[in-house]
Amino acid sequence: MGMWQWILIGTALGALFGYLITFLFGKFPESWLQDYDYDVNSSNFRLAKRMKYIPHGIISSVGMAMCYALSVYFAADYFIRPFYMKVAVILLIMPVLFLIIMSDKLNRIIPDQFSIYLLFLGIIAAAGDYLEGSIWFSSAAAWYLPLLNKLIGAIVGGGFLWVINQVSISFTGRVGMGGGDVKLMFALGLLSGCYGLVVILYVSVFSALIFAVPMLIRKHRRIKKEEEIIRNSDNPRKKRRELELKRARIHYSEDPDYLAFGPFLAIGCAVFIAAEPFIYSKMFSIFNAMGVMF
Repeated sequence: MGMWQWILIGTALGALFGYLITFLFGKFPESWLQDYDYDVNSSNFRLAKRMKYIPHGIISSVGMAMCYALSVYFAADYFIRPFYMKVAVILLIMPVLFLIIMSDKLNRIIPDQFSIYLLFLGIIAAAGDYLEGSIWFSSAAAWYLPLLNKLIGAIVGGGFLWVINQVSISFTGRVGMGGGDVKLMFALGLLSGCYGLVVILYVSVFSALIFAVPMLIRKHRRIKKEEEIIRNSDNPRKKRRELELKRARIHYSEDPDYLAFGPFLAIGCAVFIAAEPFIYSKMFSIFNAMGVMF
């Protein structure tokens, strides 16, 4: 079967899976989509938002169709030869990446179950490096290097976000990265290894900036407008207190000043998984010059 036939199959499967995960999302237990300490009797408790066929189902179907089609295009050898374990990872990872995008976007939660699932896929990916070979390591490389690559990716990935969170708490008193982001990055690091981790972080950070800059501008304008309202009020102290209470009643998942980072990590992973051979061909000379290719 040729590449274009595989692309058509991948597009059709992606569209179907995108539709199916919309149905699946509605069946997840409520506890999956709530914070650990959620209380149904809390004054600001609300049921978790669920995916809707329009627009979330359409977005997932189109996105997954594109991911599968691009996977075949950029990693054609995996499908045509084929590499069964690598293809299995591509097919199985895309649905959960889109579930992570939707869960974090709608509820600001990345269920631990998703990270555990990705850890399982990371084990399959690591086994595939030994049974089917890894493009990042030559046959002359020491046997432990592919495994070490995965472990370093997990530790550095999860540790990097953990350090960011600790620094944010220490200097601002606010959580910089949620625990779900840290666990997700650990799992993605195991999946991709340290080489893929570079790609995931690069794509996620720069794609997040596209949304973060307008959000900061909007926040600045909102604060400026609120200060103007307070100044023009008959009782500025009372008006400030009213605005503070109004903001305190906002559910954390509705906070307009918070940008969920999980979706961008998932996008970065999707890019790496879909285009790993292509990325390898572009990055080989750079990594080789740095002396980190084996």
